[in-house]
Amino acid sequence: MRHALIFAAGLGERMRPLTDHTPKPLLTVQGKPLIAWHLEKLAAAGVHYVVINTSHLADQFPAALGDGSHWGLRIRYAYEGPTPLETGGGMLNALPLLGPEPFIVVSGDVWTDADFAALPVEPAGVAHLLMVDNQPHHPEGDFALSPDGLLHNDGGERLTYSGIGVYRRAFLDEWRSVIGHDAAADKPPHFKLRPLLEAAMKRGAVTGSHHLGSWTDVGTPERLASLNHAAHGSQVG
Repeated sequence: MRHALIFAAGLGERMRPLTDHTPKPLLTVQGKPLIAWHLEKLAAAGVHYVVINTSHLADQFPAALGDGSHWGLRIRYAYEGPTPLETGGGMLNALPLLGPEPFIVVSGDVWTDADFAALPVEPAGVAHLLMVDNQPHHPEGDFALSPDGLLHNDGGERLTYSGIGVYRRAFLDEWRSVIGHDAAADKPPHFKLRPLLEAAMKRGAVTGSHHLGSWTDVGTPERLASLNHAAHGSQVG
């Protein structure tokens, strides 16, 4: 049974005032919540169980999405408390609710036409990231994708991490040593995924693929409005 994790705990500070009363993943894109696009794609990709991590306005998610039966899914919620744990801490917090197999990870504040069924069920290393072209607001990109499919933190032309990937549970095995004693001592720990990704890349344990279709980081009201305007009158699956 495939599992997935959707990051939905962010405060949405750049989206204010829209996120003062609505979590960013529940904002509407082409007539339905942004997160609903992900749930549809996950169900189509054969995912059965979805964990949604929550913090800001957390009670709105179960009220809007229920138990996932509308999509043929089982949704469970991993509450992080009033302060989000960031991506690494959020994944660690959700891990007990995820199965033993590799799981899909999706950022709740991106929109894309990518086919989640095309993601590898079993990544070659500890993670496989979906990369996209750099955006005007992030021209420097994140990681370089080599011809052999490996991702690197140095050298080569960089692409942007889409916030979508497949991770093995083993990806988090070394989190304490990577993020350091002080951060690991936090209860619960707050840390980002990037240091762990960089450490795994040094071992040649992170692969990637380049998505050439549509992708938007829905990070500002202007980008949300632009996405809705571009999608008006069309159906994107």
